[in-house]
Amino acid sequence: MNATSEGSQHRFRAEVTETAGWVAGDYWYTLRAVDAATSEMVEVECGQVTITPDLINAAAGFDGRTPNQIALDAIEAVIAQRATLDQERYRINNRELYRTSIPDLLKLRDHYVRLVKREQDLACGRNPFGNTVRVRLR
Repeated sequence: MNATSEGSQHRFRAEVTETAGWVAGDYWYTLRAVDAATSEMVEVECGQVTITPDLINAAAGFDGRTPNQIALDAIEAVIAQRATLDQERYRINNRELYRTSIPDLLKLRDHYVRLVKREQDLACGRNPFGNTVRVRLR
């Protein structure tokens, strides 16, 4: 992937023909800059990027929810007593939800609510660990 200069920044762009074959998933990248005069290479940034599925070409029945969101939805359906037979027998971490006690379901729900919120916070660029704590050193 190439970049074009925009003032003091650069813009990366990939054409549809290039990205069409990209498989959805998590990938790691490194961004390097090369000084044309000295050929010195400097790593500017590295990190992880998630490529999401192309919804236009998604298979019928595609479910874009995360596994944590699917589990949370199943738990809430059981609690609301609107569960289908499949949801009543939904398995999470080797634990079936069928005939699980309400207190256990509520604990599981609270756990998955936290996981889903963390995923949503990360997706929106928010701090997944809660509010900012400001510290002043003297």
